[in-house]
Amino acid sequence: MRPFNYERASDVAEASRAGRDTGQGQGDAPAQYLAGGTTLIDLMKLDVLRPARVVDITPLRARYGDIQTGPDGLRLGALATMSAAADNPAVLRDYPVLAQSLQLAASAQLRNMATLGGNVLQRTRCTYYRDPSWAACNKRTPGSGCSAVKGFNRNHAVLGVDDSCIAQYPGDFAVALVALDAQAELSGPKGQRIVSVESLHRPPAGAPHLENTLAPGELITAYRVPSGAWTRRSLYLKIRDRESYEFAIASTAVALAMDGDVVRVARIGLGGMAYRPWRAREAEALLVGKPLTESTAEEAARVALSGAVTHGLNDYKPELGRRTIVRALMQAKTMEV
Repeated sequence: MRPFNYERASDVAEASRAGRDTGQGQGDAPAQYLAGGTTLIDLMKLDVLRPARVVDITPLRARYGDIQTGPDGLRLGALATMSAAADNPAVLRDYPVLAQSLQLAASAQLRNMATLGGNVLQRTRCTYYRDPSWAACNKRTPGSGCSAVKGFNRNHAVLGVDDSCIAQYPGDFAVALVALDAQAELSGPKGQRIVSVESLHRPPAGAPHLENTLAPGELITAYRVPSGAWTRRSLYLKIRDRESYEFAIASTAVALAMDGDVVRVARIGLGGMAYRPWRAREAEALLVGKPLTESTAEEAARVALSGAVTHGLNDYKPELGRRTIVRALMQAKTMEV
């Protein structure tokens, strides 16, 4: 790990000022925020991130670490830990897809440290990005190429990619947030604003080193999840190479509102498949107004993965993704709500 200056922010305004030279998800930004630190410290040890300044925002937890529920929905402070949200009785009861996406992530120790804000912005686990001995990585060194395109790409993304980067977004929680139309509350040098969680992450678009749409010095302070008849009939299905402490090779966040066997509202988020948290809107639209059967679920799954682009070792992923969607939908249909 390289030397750096450590600063500690006492409020969000001070944090924004101190982080005025943080980049939009750029690894070469001269300042980085420290919350749980479960990703940042690892990447600094690997010499992938080399910030000159680290701005500690953990003192903000007293104000931005709460969890509130009400008739309009759920509000999750960005500095709440993953474990606090996963174990919250209201989240478990009314938003099971969120609780499950957190419970199935990382390890118990990491969930006790990692924050909801940092979790959504976590960096890819692509081995070419995390190993500086590989020179060609557009996400780490813009313009250098993408080693994964013709390399070992078994776990890489098949949706939302281009030849500049095929890295897979590694998170679970953001996939569930996107499926539930969650919004993010942001605070920065220019004040406060609210955006959809879906709009936080950029496509690669030839510049994968720009990972999100946050302005310099801007922080996520909370997430808003609207209430709805579909939030209780929701689940997160995660397929991985092993059952513990592993990232998804395919995952699905689904939420349904049903009238008997007929789908009134469908929400489908995909993980393990895409460059960023992915919403399968065309698949959702196909289900609405129809009985949920194996046949309609398979058709929705086909539509959800219709744009998949593979690169050899990940050719299996579209079929695995389709099967994951069907299984999740049929399980959600049988839930007691």
